[in-house]
Formats: sequence, C-alpha cells, structure tokens
Amino acid sequence: MPSTQAASCTTLILRVAAVFLLILATAGFTAIPATASGSSKPTIVLVHGAFADASGWRDVAANLSARGYPVHTFDNPLRGPRYDSTQLERHLAMISGPIVLVGHSYGGAVITNTHDPDVVANVYIAAFAPDQGEFVQGLLNPLTFPGSRILPPALQLKLVDDPTGIGGKNIDGYIGQPYFHEVFAQDVSSDVAADMFAHQKSAALVANLEPSGAPSWRTVPSWYLLSQQDRVIPPASQRFMSSRAAPGRTTEIDASHASLVSQPSEVIDIVIGAAQETHR
Repeated sequence: MPSTQAASCTTLILRVAAVFLLILATAGFTAIPATASGSSKPTIVLVHGAFADASGWRDVAANLSARGYPVHTFDNPLRGPRYDSTQLERHLAMISGPIVLVGHSYGGAVITNTHDPDVVANVYIAAFAPDQGEFVQGLLNPLTFPGSRILPPALQLKLVDDPTGIGGKNIDGYIGQPYFHEVFAQDVSSDVAADMFAHQKSAALVANLEPSGAPSWRTVPSWYLLSQQDRVIPPASQRFMSSRAAPGRTTEIDASHASLVSQPSEVIDIVIGAAQETHR
C-alpha cells in the first residue's frame, strides 16, 4: 500500500477510535442544556440514590434548566461508594467551570467520596453523608437511629449480572412493589409512585457495607435538606450526619424520603441557594 494511503487509513482509524472512546466516556451521563443564558452559572450535577434512577430528578432538572443553569443527571451504577464515585469523577472531568453536586439518599455517599477541584458545593437531599470509615448500613443502625423500614419483606433480593462482582454476579436489593409507595414515597400519588417503582434500580448489597473514604464535606461547603417523615433514612440519622456535614446550612421539611419528587420546589431552592452563595 502506498505510504499516502496507509497514512490516510491510519488517520481514519484513529478518528473512529476517538469517537468510540468519547461515546464510552459519556455513557450514563445526561446533559440538559440551559434554556436561558447560563454562562455565568455553575453546572448542577444531580446524583440519584438506590431504588431510583435519574428520572426522579425530572421536575428539579427542568426547573433549574429553565432558570439558566446547565444541568447534568448522573446514572449512578449503585455498586459501591468507591466504584460509583470514580465513575462520577470521570464525568465531572469533562465539565468545565464550577460544579454543584447534589446527591439524594445513597447518592449522598457517592458525592461524599467524590473529589474534584471544580466542585464548589455539595447539596444533600435526605442523603447519607458518612464520615471516613462509616458505612451506609451502620448509619441505619436501629439501636442508634430507629425507624428505617428498609427491611424484609419490603427489602427483597435478587441475583444480577454485574461485571464488578465476583464471577460477574452480585446480590442486589430492591423494594418490593407492595411496599414501595408506603416506604419510599408515601407523600406522592399512587400514579406517581407506580411510575417511580417502574424506574427503580436495584443496588448492590455490598454498597451498604463498604467503608467510606475521606469525606468531601470537610473541605467543600455543604447544604442539607432533611426529610422529617423519612421511612428510609431516619430523621435522627439525618440530623446526626447534617450536624457534621452542613452545620448552619440544614433545612428540615415535612416530606418523605422522596422529597425531590414530592416537594421539588424545596429542593430547587436549596440548590440555587448553594449555587449563589458559592459562585458569585
């Protein structure tokens, strides 16, 4: 083959490979363009928790976008804080400018373990905010923080294919259909709860037992929106965590665990407040 042809062929292969790698890098990360001028605003990255997917942020994301904020939703793998935060960090590296991280439920454990120099604020929505060495199940200890209903028979198990697990398999937990509405989101309508159940993602059981690393909330300004009627993470546990992670920046509301769906305006307010205070 003439050298010019070989060079052209090599260039084409490199271009195709670059496109393929870009597709792989952006998988699981959805960007919602701002509908107003948002050049001076930080990017809001929304991280869902266990027993949910990114669709739970629908109303929050649409409202923030309408106000000019660039919004991304992260498809949380729900495999464990270390693995999930590594995937999140890879995606954050592709965002230019300041970032506000928002984590709901187990998503809070993920943003706690995420360290990116562009993150200017963490916002916890009825979320886990563990200190180093703590783990999710320990923060649901019924002797210290009674009240969680994430127990059998509501909590059910299944074997799943998982490349991160031993032998390509893992044991995941999920909330059974008869219990989902009353345990996860008792303050939404039956139709909304049915839609949320249909979008439910199971979470690896080992994610509840993996010790957390150095918490980002020690160096990143953080806010906390506490749900007083939470049946997943007891309010007492949320107060314990928020007193360390977001002292003086905690707001309590009369809501279920799914406040991002039942009271999106409260979530939007605290996210915008964090964005405005840390990026003027």
